[in-house]
Amino acid sequence: MTPSTSEPSDNLGYDSKTATAVVIANMIGTGVFTSLGFQLIDIRSVFALLMLWFVGGIAALCGALTYAELTSRLPRSGGEYAFLSRIYHPAVGFISGWVSLTVGFAAPTALAAMTFAAYLASATEHVIEINRMITALALVIIATFVHGRSHRASGRMQDWFTLIKVALIIAFVVLVVSTVTLNGSAQPIQWLPLSTDSATLLSPAFAVSLIYVSYAYAGWNAATYITNEVKDPTRTVPKVLVVGTCIVMLLYLALNATFLIAVPMDDMEGRIEIGVIVAQYTFGQSGGLVMGATLSLLLISTVSAMTIAGPRVLQVMGEDFRLFRRLSERQANGVPRLAIYAQGALTVVFIVTSTFDAILVFSGFLLGLSSLATVLGIFVLRYRERKDSPGSPHTGYRTWLYPLPPLIYSAIVIWTLGFISVTRPFEAIAAAVILIMGLLAYWATEHFSRSHRAKHEN
Repeated sequence: MTPSTSEPSDNLGYDSKTATAVVIANMIGTGVFTSLGFQLIDIRSVFALLMLWFVGGIAALCGALTYAELTSRLPRSGGEYAFLSRIYHPAVGFISGWVSLTVGFAAPTALAAMTFAAYLASATEHVIEINRMITALALVIIATFVHGRSHRASGRMQDWFTLIKVALIIAFVVLVVSTVTLNGSAQPIQWLPLSTDSATLLSPAFAVSLIYVSYAYAGWNAATYITNEVKDPTRTVPKVLVVGTCIVMLLYLALNATFLIAVPMDDMEGRIEIGVIVAQYTFGQSGGLVMGATLSLLLISTVSAMTIAGPRVLQVMGEDFRLFRRLSERQANGVPRLAIYAQGALTVVFIVTSTFDAILVFSGFLLGLSSLATVLGIFVLRYRERKDSPGSPHTGYRTWLYPLPPLIYSAIVIWTLGFISVTRPFEAIAAAVILIMGLLAYWATEHFSRSHRAKHEN
């Protein structure tokens, strides 16, 4: 079976600004505000801690550079599903789509919505008591409704809340740094590497911490899920992937440097609410409440971006597999409303049942494996190009400094996946079970399609 490569039926779509907002909002969630406390348990060098976020950013950038060429060669919505189906086999793409369906978007969207409700409740507890589940459900339902209306409504919501997110982060950095500098409470920081840092950078503790940093960077590939709905995708999407990733890397480095300047390491070690701690330490108890409200606002754009990207996997799977055909239907304005509503409904189920906690533990492993197979696919495409048309090289975007970006990305991901397999074998086994279930689901859908064709032929 050959995946459909049909063009979108409308010329409205998302512009480069909205596509960039989708990338930024998918990446920046709660991870950067929660992971430093766990990193401080084993790592106490400022240089090594910032290198974690730099290395994670370089890995994401290398992935983005590689995906940019893949998008130029294979311009279709669906992200890894679309790439893997064309590069290897429809079964490989289906398994990737299965992962996106089960743990890739609905579960993280539910977590972001519930975290939004938790932060908002903590910030308003002295004023009004809100029901966290109802608040989380309301956010998901509103985002689902808006993104199911039209590209214009969807784009406006994403643009504004991403702009608010970036502005709040920059304001937080500037206010904290200026305040601790003026009042003399800034921590003594050794920015340059210490003699022991080389050993730290090669230690298991650094590798394990890098896993959580990679989770925080997840989402750099978000624009590839909406390729067919982006104007001039072969030129726009490559630029969006690289620009969005670079912006987030700079914000992450600035935020972690700010955390380390404002608060002693001992006071953050093992703590999860780093953003609130820094705000309380700098501005007092009221500052912590304001930070809780700020974090809740940041998460609105995260839920919104995932509500844009995830359903496009369902849509293209519906184009390729008869069993999911209804999900491929689009409105006159090109919006895959049914697919958006389907993911919204699955997200609601996760919120109501709270069954997504265990899934999120190993979702990073599955998504890392999927992106690794996709990045390695650039070597397959280049080999086919040399073999099939040696005199007619690809004229679209080509990965800068090839083959370094895909090699660097693959090495970092293999390293982190290896540590997960060794240190967290249960999660690795659970991931393998999900992959086997995806293969069985592919067999079931193909069997359904063959039976349907045979029935109509007879």
